[in-house]
Amino acid sequence: MLAGTTTAEPDVKERDALAPQWKVLLLDDDVTTFEFVIWLLMQVFHKPQTDAELLTREIHDTGCALITVTNLERAELYVEQVSSLARPRGFPLTAEIEPA
Repeated sequence: MLAGTTTAEPDVKERDALAPQWKVLLLDDDVTTFEFVIWLLMQVFHKPQTDAELLTREIHDTGCALITVTNLERAELYVEQVSSLARPRGFPLTAEIEPA
């Protein structure tokens, strides 16, 4: 390296874009209510109500739905948030991640 030159650190968006991506999936169960899943999708994943309703129907009809694709750290956080919001309300709703 030449004197006076520096290597710039990639900014956060660039670094995240280069990081391996993970799918966050919500899984169907026989207990969790549609209302709770819609609320969760809107609050945690910032989905518009119409999208949240469509995703909830997909989860119910097919057994799971792809909710978002993100970096590993964020994906793991989403899994924990789903569990920590669902369990105290008596819902067994589960999220899982897999490589994108």
